[in-house]
Amino acid sequence: MSNTTKAIIAAKYVYLILFFVLLAGIFNPLINDRPLDKVIFGVIVLFVGLAGSILVYKAATTENKRGIFLGGGFGLIAISFYYIIQFTGRV
Repeated sequence: MSNTTKAIIAAKYVYLILFFVLLAGIFNPLINDRPLDKVIFGVIVLFVGLAGSILVYKAATTENKRGIFLGGGFGLIAISFYYIIQFTGRV
């Protein structure tokens, strides 16, 4: 791999992490002087959902191990959904 390819891959992951941190609401605890634990939990939940959606995409694009990818992907999406429901206090 060349250096530009590694830089593009690194920039892609930095962008995803920053996007999820902003989506999880990093500014609210900083402005209101609250702990960051809920933001960190929100970022983890978003990454679990992202991993599940990547596995579902892989199931649609590959021929072998389709059932494993599909089951694992929907399982991770369900876990992420359960965490979101638990996090909002509806369980």
